[in-house]
Amino acid sequence: MIPKLTPELALDAGIVAFSKALIAAGYTGDIETSYASRLAVATDNSVYQALPQAVLLPKTTDDLVILTSLAQTSSFSHIKFSPRGGGTGTNGQSLTEHMVVDLSRHMNSILEINVEQRWVRVQSGVIKDQLNAFLKPYGFFFAPDLSTSNRATIGGMVNTDASGQGSLVYGKTSDHVLALKTVLIDGNVLKTHKMATFEAEHRAQMPNSVGRIYRQVLDSCRDFRPQILAKFPRLNRFLTGYDLEHVFNDDLTEFDLSRIITGSEGSLGFVVEAKLNITPIAKYKCLVNVKYDSFASALRNAPFLVAAQATSVETVDSKVLNLARGDIIWHQVKDLITDVAGTEMQGLNMVEYNSEQQSDIEEKIAALTALLDNAIADKTDGIIGYQLTYDTTAIGHIYAMRKKAVGLLGNTKGAQKPLAFAEDTAVPPENLADFIMEFRALLDSHNLNYGMFGHVDAGVLHVRPALDLCDPEQEKLLRSISDQVVTLTAKYGGLMWGEHGKGYRSEYGPAFFGEELFTELRKIKAAFDPRNRVNPGKICTPFNSADKLVSVDGQKRAWFDRQIPVAVKDSFDSSLNCNGNGLCFNYEESSPMCPSSKVTKDRRHSPKGRAGLMREWLRLTENAGYDVLAQEQVLQENRSSFKEVWEKVKNTLAKRQGDADFSHEVMEAMEGCLACKACAGQCPIKVDVPSFRARFLQLYHSRYLRPAKDYIVGNIERTAPLLAKAPRLVNFMLKRKFVASMLEKSVGYVDTPLLSVPTLSQQVGKRYAFDLAALQQLSAAQHEKTVMLVQDPFTSFYEAELVADALSLLTKLGFNPILLPFLPNGKPQHVKGFLRDFAHTASTAAQFLNQLQALDLPMLGLDASLVLVYRDEYNKALGSARGDFNVQLLHEWLAGQTLPNAQQSAEYALLAHCTEKTALPATEKTWQTIFSKVGLTLKPVSVGCCGMAGTYGHEAQNLENSKALFDMSWRKPVEQFGTEQILVTGFSCRSQVKRLVGDKPLHPLQALLAAL
Repeated sequence: MIPKLTPELALDAGIVAFSKALIAAGYTGDIETSYASRLAVATDNSVYQALPQAVLLPKTTDDLVILTSLAQTSSFSHIKFSPRGGGTGTNGQSLTEHMVVDLSRHMNSILEINVEQRWVRVQSGVIKDQLNAFLKPYGFFFAPDLSTSNRATIGGMVNTDASGQGSLVYGKTSDHVLALKTVLIDGNVLKTHKMATFEAEHRAQMPNSVGRIYRQVLDSCRDFRPQILAKFPRLNRFLTGYDLEHVFNDDLTEFDLSRIITGSEGSLGFVVEAKLNITPIAKYKCLVNVKYDSFASALRNAPFLVAAQATSVETVDSKVLNLARGDIIWHQVKDLITDVAGTEMQGLNMVEYNSEQQSDIEEKIAALTALLDNAIADKTDGIIGYQLTYDTTAIGHIYAMRKKAVGLLGNTKGAQKPLAFAEDTAVPPENLADFIMEFRALLDSHNLNYGMFGHVDAGVLHVRPALDLCDPEQEKLLRSISDQVVTLTAKYGGLMWGEHGKGYRSEYGPAFFGEELFTELRKIKAAFDPRNRVNPGKICTPFNSADKLVSVDGQKRAWFDRQIPVAVKDSFDSSLNCNGNGLCFNYEESSPMCPSSKVTKDRRHSPKGRAGLMREWLRLTENAGYDVLAQEQVLQENRSSFKEVWEKVKNTLAKRQGDADFSHEVMEAMEGCLACKACAGQCPIKVDVPSFRARFLQLYHSRYLRPAKDYIVGNIERTAPLLAKAPRLVNFMLKRKFVASMLEKSVGYVDTPLLSVPTLSQQVGKRYAFDLAALQQLSAAQHEKTVMLVQDPFTSFYEAELVADALSLLTKLGFNPILLPFLPNGKPQHVKGFLRDFAHTASTAAQFLNQLQALDLPMLGLDASLVLVYRDEYNKALGSARGDFNVQLLHEWLAGQTLPNAQQSAEYALLAHCTEKTALPATEKTWQTIFSKVGLTLKPVSVGCCGMAGTYGHEAQNLENSKALFDMSWRKPVEQFGTEQILVTGFSCRSQVKRLVGDKPLHPLQALLAAL
């Protein structure tokens, strides 16, 4: 039985008092103080971890004014705060042991657009891709294009002065900021924009903190301008923290205080709004993928490509390419980056051209390709081939692969993982190749592996050395390499932080700036934040303050992971390997990635959040002297004794009376998971929440009783065949209001699905009956035309007409279909953590299916969520005992068959099951090909989760989220096309449409049957 777990760091009494005072003062935002909520923001995409005291999520600017004003009172003047946006920083910029102020959940509105003047005004929590989706119909986009664009907030981009691909043409975020609204730590609201210097001097006379700030920035940036210009190298990517150079224009007649705030990493105040200029979308675009025989060749060739008037030049090395080959992303790009016969591709430059005129882009491409053809023919510059694409969707897929590089590197096998700590060095582009060769020599001298990718046009390359920070000696190596890289970048005229900011690298700031200029930085910090209360330790400390900067040696996640036994880490590698890249925060409503995260906007309810909670839970159980793996073995082999059940009763009663246990917080996060497995397919690290969730549920319920609904769901494959013996009676009872009310109140189950009437056996009789002896005696001709249909509990008992239609379709195609006897699959048991029962079910099913595999006949299944269990969960539960049986989905098998022409033409829209799309990324294309073969038109529609996900949508606690998810991405296409025109592959999805719209859509096979 697992122990009761108490977090080691209790909440500070002052924080509790501050939280209560906030509410009393009229604060309307969220306040989260649970250990789980704090853990969810204790990490980012860096190697560091810092547990905050609380998380504040304001809803309005007024909330922030209340918060900062209250913080000035004597009772709370000791409390410090750190702003947080998307939490994707690679250097711990937003991590703090104080209070996190997260603007991403609520302050995410696009407030105003002016197309004529080409600007947009947004709140800080707006996601970069969200903004561009809004701007696209107007013909504009917000230019800085960073790899985390689908989860990075505008506030985060402002605070890190983010840039990315195409920065030579489009610049950095600071080049697009027209105005900012910032709440200062004293409660004043600072509005900044470009103005005449005399106006800034007038504002400097104001008798408050705003006047103090203007005075100090004017003095520092004007009086020390010669030193600033002499010290700062002329680089496209150049982050200083506070941009002293660009506050003034060249002749000092214009002044823009926003340039100080942009790039300040949240150390000066809370940016709540930004007015941004927007850029017209180029009408014509082309991407040239240039292939090289070595990464060095790709680097050295980059200046040539820039000189060829490219908009941008991005690069990846062979390590990233090889990792991409094993990821879901590869099926989208493999035809765009084909291998070159006879030569191994070791580097790739992605060269983009944009143009307003077609003739202009054609001339540039013709000139470049002529030069590339000559280089290939002469075997110079290491160029071995190239491919062109003008298709914007294909170009987007290529960049998606490049953007995924961070996560892909994190999926490297072994304990040593490529880490972010010296990953955004910037040197003049003409020095890049020599710099990287010396950088490589440095890493090679330590016998380290590493991956490389980046923006070679701007001299920025992302280099991630592979280290195992659970090894204290390798943690020391991180410090050593950091120091060496700082020296190396200085040698080549650059700096260590070209793109991702300082964060925990702030300690190198004084050496870079020199004492004189760094003192001016500290004076500016003191003007904004005299008592060092806003993101303390980052960039610099206030002038005359004795406070220290954060250090590269700060506490790392690995310090906590070291406390978990190696065997446990290896067993739970799916959660331990999460590197915090945050791809699961993907805002796109049409993406299947983590629906619970989208609908709750709660970081706990994301794969990263759940993985972090699982890590901490494993650490705390180990510190409590509990052997997780041994207990799992006991649970697999034995049922609970009477004494253990009695202990569960007492523990459950204590829980209901409010007895605290960190396990309850983990359970809350796990219960919100839909078990859709989109994370396992889309996460570059392959964080598989449903797998470790099932294990946690089993362990949790070794201490606490299970709810009744778990038993109902877990046993559905046993009860459904029994209920189907009297379906009309069962359905009659389920339709009674008092029964529905009883199920909801006592069990927590709503909208219970009705059984099929007539039943499957009534619809098909014995026409397709299974006879093993007869199958073993088939002639060669009969064998060629025989297929076996594997039943699942949902279609067989709740949608029997689909199974009957599948049999009819197979018959119409000239095959002899055999309906196999129903045998439980075990997925419901796995979802609810009945892992001992699941192992038994899987073993029984595998034995039967392996027996049938010997017949060498196709075995076909209809519902992907069930069929995929045979391929994944069975492998994990049974290992080699699973055998080699193969159950295909119907469309996988149909794709290889000769199909007749349809009797009539028709057009359909396809809405695919999220589990199917992520585990089998070619699903939609395969169905499209099948329909095309018979003369039908099928158009895949991009949708996220329907909100049902098996039984998730039937649990009362999930009902509102289930409906919200449907409304988020399914309702619009369902209403647009109508249930007659949409085809839906998932049983859960069809059930959800019927529940919330009224009519059940068809499965694609049913449309095929009708057409044939």
